[in-house]
Amino acid sequence: MTSPSTRRLLKESSDLHKNPSPYFTATPITDDNLHDWHFTLVGPPSPSPYSHGLYHGRITFPPTYPLRPPSFRFLTPSGRFEVNREICLSISGHHEETWQPAWGVRTALLAIRSEIMGAESQGQVGGMEGSPSLRREFARASTSWVCRECGVGNLEGMRRWWAVCRDRGVEVDVETEGARVGTGEGEGDEKKQKDDGVARDQSEVPVQAPAQASGHQGENTPIAPSAPTLTAAVPATLPAPAPASAPASSPRPAAAAPVSAPAPAPTRTIPAQPIPLDQESSEGVWLDRAIVGVVIALIILILRRVANVDDL
Repeated sequence: MTSPSTRRLLKESSDLHKNPSPYFTATPITDDNLHDWHFTLVGPPSPSPYSHGLYHGRITFPPTYPLRPPSFRFLTPSGRFEVNREICLSISGHHEETWQPAWGVRTALLAIRSEIMGAESQGQVGGMEGSPSLRREFARASTSWVCRECGVGNLEGMRRWWAVCRDRGVEVDVETEGARVGTGEGEGDEKKQKDDGVARDQSEVPVQAPAQASGHQGENTPIAPSAPTLTAAVPATLPAPAPASAPASSPRPAAAAPVSAPAPAPTRTIPAQPIPLDQESSEGVWLDRAIVGVVIALIILILRRVANVDDL
């Protein structure tokens, strides 16, 4: 018989695949043990020092989950959390008094990305103090990091997950993917060179620079550009092409005399037909008749009232 904890974990795993988020992926390591998951988290957006990072970690669920909270640990170096050590969070096993069974994996990972990674450790268990430059360096190196247990790199795993998101109709914008794809692999530079070559082949075709989600100036982090928008500049008048049958050595023919355009045919003005008087006055006649009828009715009412008074 399936335990309540197993049923809850199966439901959460199914929900994460039916309604994927481009900001994280989480799944059980094996089908035999649903209480041990791995996750990959996209760093928060710029200007955060983690904006270029992909962070892999582990979630351990107790047998009584969701009555008791899970535990989290990061395996990818980040400069914010110690590697492979349980971190103290209000949604983790270190603070069972603040845990709510209605929360789940989705709530926890979004909270870690949006709030916890943006705060300082301040003596937090499992946290560490790192300079912004160190955290940016770890973020750049995190895309090529490979989990020993999963055997899948962060960037490779997230690319597969982003493909799942697109299949489910979830938009993966530049802020989510563009600031990270190609980091450390040179794909961003190759695509940029290819796009520049296309722009050079097109005459008078300006290329609109793609938006980049990098929040740091002067860094050489390659960014995969989105598809550029090509706008062809069409001249107002096009020169007439030379005839194909004319030989190259033949003298240029004299310019043909301009042909005068024929004079436009005179236009005939048709005077407007006057509106018949009967049609104009028809409405006025009916209005006069209505007024006369009202006056007659008032006179009759007054005479009846006078007659009634005389009878009294």
